[in-house]
Amino acid sequence: MDTASTLASCAIVVTHNPEVGALLKLLGQLNKETDFVVIDNGSQSIDRIKNSISVYSRCQSLNCLPENVGLAQALNIGLTLTIEANYDVAFLFDQDSSLCDLYIERMLSAFANVSGLSDNKIAALGPRIINPQTKQQTKFKLFDRLIFRSDRFFNNSKQHYHADFLITSGTLIPLQILQQTGLMKASYFIDNIDLEWCFRARSMGFELVGTDQAVLYHAIGERSTNPLVRRGIMAQHNPSRTYYSSRNRVHLYRAEYSPWGWKLRDCVRFFIKASWLLVSSRDRQQYWKNITAGIRDARSLS
Repeated sequence: MDTASTLASCAIVVTHNPEVGALLKLLGQLNKETDFVVIDNGSQSIDRIKNSISVYSRCQSLNCLPENVGLAQALNIGLTLTIEANYDVAFLFDQDSSLCDLYIERMLSAFANVSGLSDNKIAALGPRIINPQTKQQTKFKLFDRLIFRSDRFFNNSKQHYHADFLITSGTLIPLQILQQTGLMKASYFIDNIDLEWCFRARSMGFELVGTDQAVLYHAIGERSTNPLVRRGIMAQHNPSRTYYSSRNRVHLYRAEYSPWGWKLRDCVRFFIKASWLLVSSRDRQQYWKNITAGIRDARSLS
């Protein structure tokens, strides 16, 4: 396995109508440490910030798609570009994430370390996620057990953890792994893409690892007064996103490679979240329409 100092890395940043300040902050952080490509998903105002993006010396390309093809397909476009350019590892980022100091160096060092701790190949390495709104840390979860299923040390390490799932943003993926796991599931469009790919990789015997050596500041979902959202138990999204999250999770319930522990817990969480939205939201009719449509359409999703 290559050491951290010899791994050629490229970050993939997917954008869609980004908040310019947050995006340029992220790109400035990346520019200090790694090459990167930007895949824009049909943003209406992308022409106004093209120069602000392309001016970074380590920006390899800005790819402006004429329409929103979805997060999964945009990631696949970026991954294909990095593979063709012969990079060793790719970092995946949402447009509104922020990095700790020396993020890339810390992640590459952690990857070299965990690769030497396991006989199995590492499919992905994820940072510790901190929600900048609530300051809460996201635990690295396992779905195959009832107890001791969060932040379980990886092979006697004190900084790395076993995981059955890593969120997309901030994740390091060794590109050679994609020859076996395949790319992201484009038909999912936006939600549960990371869950599906992680479950697929784990079912093939690959390891997913979380690390405390690097921190990513990232908020999942929207702000909400819902105590379940504030505690990180579930995410709040607008009604249109609820269609995709409902459709994709029901489709994933039927996948043989999805862990039973996740299926059981997520069914309960899905019921609680849907009930809360239908009772408390002023958009309850739109939520009902999108949730039921998503459940129905899951049967025909490829």
